[in-house]
Amino acid sequence: MSEATDVGATATLDDTGAPLTDAPVTTGAPAVIGERADLLAMLAKHRHFLRFTVRDLTDEQAGRRSTVSELCLGGLIKHVTSAERGWVDFILNGPAAQSDFADMTEADWARREDEFRLLPGETLAGVLADYAEVARRTDEVVATLPDLDATRPLPEAPWFEPGARWSARMTLMHIITETAQHAGHADIIRESLDGAKSMG
Repeated sequence: MSEATDVGATATLDDTGAPLTDAPVTTGAPAVIGERADLLAMLAKHRHFLRFTVRDLTDEQAGRRSTVSELCLGGLIKHVTSAERGWVDFILNGPAAQSDFADMTEADWARREDEFRLLPGETLAGVLADYAEVARRTDEVVATLPDLDATRPLPEAPWFEPGARWSARMTLMHIITETAQHAGHADIIRESLDGAKSMG
C-alpha cells in the first residue's frame, strides 16, 4: 500500500483504508454467530459507506470543507474513530474511560474540535489506518465479551438521563447509529466536493 504523504498526493488504499470493492474490511476477529454477528455486520456495513466516501481523494481534498458546515471528510473519519474507540473503552472500563461533561477543560474542548479536522502533518491514509485498527479491536471485543447485557453507568452529561446505565449491547447500537449518521454527512460532503456519490 502506498500512502499519501503530501497535499497533492492521492492515497492508494486497500483493506486498511477505503475499500476498492463493496466487500467489508476483514478485521481478523474470531468468527461469531447470532446476535453478535448481526451487530458486527451492521457496523461493518456503515463503516464501509463512510470509508467509501474518501475513495481516490488527496489529503488536500479530504481536509477541505465543501459545504457551509465545518466538517471535512478526513475529520469525520477521525471523529468516528475516536468515538468508536471511546465507547469500546466504556464497555470495558465504564465511565472512567470518558470525561464527565462538567470536568472538561478548554483544552479538552479544543482537542475535541481537532477531531473534526485533518490537521497539518496528518494524511488520509494514516487516518484510515487508525480507523481500521480501531475497527479490528472493536470486532475482537464484541466477539469475546462475556455478556452483552452487562451494564455500566453513563458519564455525567446534559444529554444523558441522570443515573442512566447502558448495556454493552446498547453501546454497540450507539456506535452503529453514530457511524451511520456520519456516513450520511460524509456522502453529502463528498458529493459537494466533486459530484461523486456512494449510490445512484
